[in-house]
Amino acid sequence: MGDWSFLTNHARVLLCIAHDPGVRLRDIAARVGIAERSAYGIITDLAEAGYLVKQKDGRRNRYQIQAHLPLPDSASRARNIGEVLALLAVAGEEATA
Repeated sequence: MGDWSFLTNHARVLLCIAHDPGVRLRDIAARVGIAERSAYGIITDLAEAGYLVKQKDGRRNRYQIQAHLPLPDSASRARNIGEVLALLAVAGEEATA
């Protein structure tokens, strides 16, 4: 089977941040399997779209997901980001158990 995923890198970055809001950019990149520059671009995309708030915490960043916002996909607007992240987080925990 080819090297692909059902989730976009944007969704995978959000999952990393949901798991650890203080996660470092290099750790996000390593977990998702992308370059740090790509991770930075994704975080910028998410922040500009309003799904993520980035705050400085000393020398590091702390992220806050705006879980109440609807999914950007017009077919899925009945769900919000928080509901989807919660579902995926539970599925990920079950897969590792």
